[in-house]
Amino acid sequence: MAYIGLGLFAGFFAGMLGIGGGLVMVPLLTMMFAAQDGFPPGEVLHLALGTSIATILFTSLSSLHAHHQHDAVLWKVVLQITPGILFGTLFGTLFASNVPAKPLALFFTCFVCFVALQMILDLKPKASRELPGIIGVFAVGTGIGAVSALVAIGGGSLTVPFLTWCNVRVQKAIGTSAAIGFPIAVGGSLGYIYNGWGRADLPPWSLGFVYLPALLWLVPSSMLIAPLGARLAHRLPVATLKRIFACVLITLAAKMLWSLFA
Repeated sequence: MAYIGLGLFAGFFAGMLGIGGGLVMVPLLTMMFAAQDGFPPGEVLHLALGTSIATILFTSLSSLHAHHQHDAVLWKVVLQITPGILFGTLFGTLFASNVPAKPLALFFTCFVCFVALQMILDLKPKASRELPGIIGVFAVGTGIGAVSALVAIGGGSLTVPFLTWCNVRVQKAIGTSAAIGFPIAVGGSLGYIYNGWGRADLPPWSLGFVYLPALLWLVPSSMLIAPLGARLAHRLPVATLKRIFACVLITLAAKMLWSLFA
């Protein structure tokens, strides 16, 4: 029931805000795994990251379909940025898998605070330019992919500000971000599976750093609710929801740190 509830909560905000849901899933999964027997303390965060980004593999499809129906996906941008995304996510997962849990948790928390501040203050870069060329898009995609893999997100907190800075309307920026979440999840999932493959201390039913029993319940509940969030993104002002969600993020990140360091 906890996995289902988490899937519903994360999927809703993934669809509405284009954030992929990982910012919610990672701290809660870390605490869930840490409370269960058979999960090595040094690997609970890596398992949470891998499981979260594998969930985004499915939820991003549901979310991007809903945004595509609203003609809010710039597919040319998605195709241009995907090679850089895949390269960045594979590098990011390799790095994350070899970093101890506590420093990785500190990096995750700092990133969450950055996203939360962005939401609370409703910070938006002033639209002042057009999208860069192919090399520029590849470089941006590499950076977004690497950071997204490190914190197991769909990249929306980075992609949406970048696209709006490049004069893309916010609804299309959110829709395009949802589509970009799919290659992020593909590269991230493969990376966490490969880098966790064959580790003897992982719990049963783990596929590398992806814990399949959690994935089994997170995916259907996330996919069920993500289209609703995506539809509401086109109908409701989301500034207030963003501020509330930011406070939730900070609370969850603090609790995750406590569970790892206590």
